[in-house]
Amino acid sequence: MTTTPPAMQFGIFSVGDVTVDPTTGRAPSEAERIQSMVAIALKAEEVGLDVFASGEHHNPPFVPSSPTTMLGYIAARTERLILSTATTLITTNDPVKIAEDYAMLQHLAGGRVDLMLGRGNQPEVYPWFGQDIRYALHLALENYDLLHRLWREDGIDWEGHFRAPLEAFTSTPRPLDGVPPFVWHGSIRTTEIAVQAGRYGDGFFHNNIFWPIQHVQRMVNIYREAYEEAGHGRADQAIVGLGGQVFMRPNSQDAIREFRPYFDNAPVYGHGPSLEDYMGATPLTVGSPQQVIERYAAMREHIGDYQRQLFLVDHAGLPLDVVLEQIEILGTEVVPVLRREMERDRPADIPDAPTHASRLAAATATA
Repeated sequence: MTTTPPAMQFGIFSVGDVTVDPTTGRAPSEAERIQSMVAIALKAEEVGLDVFASGEHHNPPFVPSSPTTMLGYIAARTERLILSTATTLITTNDPVKIAEDYAMLQHLAGGRVDLMLGRGNQPEVYPWFGQDIRYALHLALENYDLLHRLWREDGIDWEGHFRAPLEAFTSTPRPLDGVPPFVWHGSIRTTEIAVQAGRYGDGFFHNNIFWPIQHVQRMVNIYREAYEEAGHGRADQAIVGLGGQVFMRPNSQDAIREFRPYFDNAPVYGHGPSLEDYMGATPLTVGSPQQVIERYAAMREHIGDYQRQLFLVDHAGLPLDVVLEQIEILGTEVVPVLRREMERDRPADIPDAPTHASRLAAATATA
């Protein structure tokens, strides 16, 4: 049975942190954390979500150092779920290897693959892979220029600043059906990355978990303007994705009481602003499902219609059973309502979320 792809995709992204549960004092083993990420992806498909995205990290306390391995395994155990990254490090990975790894994953997953490219936020990674963080932005821009060509051209002659030249090189395997995986450029504050995404007509993803909406709006607008200036369509037709954080219980006070120790001790934002202050300044929403619906349905008032919303729900030491409960609530109570809200008054000429099938159809129509 075939179903109509959703105009907007909803899903889960995980950074794969191994963090002590502050309520028990116990941290999962690496093996447990890896298996929990698989369980999260399977649960996302079970409850009708569209996307699972894995981070890429090469240092403790994170485990997903090889996203393609994990996503390939998940691909074999799912049928519908789109598999993505959050993010693939375009600075410290060789673009030739990215081209080959994700084309291979694309074939294995039957096209259910895209990827988000970014620089990451761990400076110590650069020397581990023979790079200099002082050139991080230049690496990101140059490496993607090459990756874009590798997926679209055979017999490439290329020379840049950060890797050996290529002569008559063709990466293998070629992209499935001649359609490269869709690329989201992920950036929190680097305007040059937003401009690059718009220039190529790719997607732009703003993590949207640490910043006020005014900043997110500014970054998205920079991308939309670059998209239009490059001739890919109107600014409001650019392809935008957002991240977000939620924790839900039927009663909002129960949600706050249960989540507070995890927030207060989280490696990233713990021991800083209060939970209430953080919720007021960022999209973090801890409360009832209805509060989450209202908060995220309002996002398009600030950035316009967009195509992908991913939620972070498994961080800060939350136990797996609680995370799976959160995904159940998202899939059964929150996302169905958000889908209706996001589709209401959505102009017919605003692009749907990209899929391999839709992009293949577009390529075939213009051939």
